[in-house]
Amino acid sequence: MNALIKSATIVDSKSDFHNETVDILIEKGRISKIAKHITNPKNYKEIILDNLHVSQGWFDSSVSFGEPGYEERETISNGLKTAANSGFTAVALNANSFPVIDSYADITFVKSKAQNNAVSLYPIGALTQLSKGEDLAELFDMTNAGAVAFYDYQNPISNPNLMKIALQYASNFDGLVCSFPQESRISGLGVVNEHINSTKLGLKGNPALAEELQVARDLFLLEYTEGKLHIPTISTAKSVELIRAAKAKKLDVTCSVAIHNLIFTDDVLEEFDTNFKVLPPLRTQPDCEALIEGLKDGTIDMVTTDHNPIDIEHKKIEFDYAKYGTIGLESAFGALQTLFTTKKTISLLTQGKSRFRISDTTINEGEIADLTLFNPDSTYKFGINNITSRSKNSAFLGTPLKGETYGIIANDKIVLK
Repeated sequence: MNALIKSATIVDSKSDFHNETVDILIEKGRISKIAKHITNPKNYKEIILDNLHVSQGWFDSSVSFGEPGYEERETISNGLKTAANSGFTAVALNANSFPVIDSYADITFVKSKAQNNAVSLYPIGALTQLSKGEDLAELFDMTNAGAVAFYDYQNPISNPNLMKIALQYASNFDGLVCSFPQESRISGLGVVNEHINSTKLGLKGNPALAEELQVARDLFLLEYTEGKLHIPTISTAKSVELIRAAKAKKLDVTCSVAIHNLIFTDDVLEEFDTNFKVLPPLRTQPDCEALIEGLKDGTIDMVTTDHNPIDIEHKKIEFDYAKYGTIGLESAFGALQTLFTTKKTISLLTQGKSRFRISDTTINEGEIADLTLFNPDSTYKFGINNITSRSKNSAFLGTPLKGETYGIIANDKIVLK
């Protein structure tokens, strides 16, 4: 693949051309030249776009595509197309499928479905067999097949001894164990944050305590085992404090936050819109502020869309019975830019790769072209027309956003909207 990008502002603090507006020549999938003006004698494809900015390719550490088993929600093929249109060159795929991805063959299958795609797919294998939380899955075999981490998606491990053994066993091959932060015996049948709004609306509450107890337990287990832990999608101020203290003790822990937990509070539940039924639930404004501060000071290592397509039959029903989840790839960039500067937004969208054993790139001559193309300044209201996912269950419908993506250049391919 050969191309010439014209008049692009580079946003990459590791690049020699950071903040400069330049032309970028790409030959055979690699950046061969960066300069103020580059001629095009070989008649390569020219990319000329309004207010074009370019950064390293973005990464999302938690996406679900349904396939195998839930293709009516999303397929791997269309999911990767959505990721590309949304600016992501790499995604980590949850074991949120039927059957659950918990074996060597399962990892091989999902990787084969993503072959020769511009977006790189990195499978996350289930931590336990069928994600039931009873017996460990084939962790080492899945690592050999290409799994980058192990996680029972949104299924907490209630047995502390099982979590202890998982951390100890995975440390033998530098495996990354992920633990969903919820103590189910506390959360019970709660469907929204336990607070004023849950009482006012008559919905069962899931208290912040349920998350914080699990986070505290897992951090104690991590300290004991000296393992390697990732806590996905934290949502409370106390969780941020606990992880901050653990990092001060030099424990090998990272965490993420879902973008919708930064933007929305449980105040949006008044209309009983099931697109806002997510797990962990939307919390309070002080929680949002603590999560944002955690991103700013580095306590929280990465953001995620926690992209989870759900078909309309499981969303357009009574709130108590609707499934948890919102899609988020298409709205990620525009939503983050309502909270952070463009520089910080790009930093957040490119963090976390090394934790999942994914190599980083920079925008310099000689480097592989792994690029996201975007316009940071456009403003719009997010609508159905902005969604390319099969399922349309977005919490961001009707929300004003800032910034649009043009596409990506990665894996020797160009994908533009």
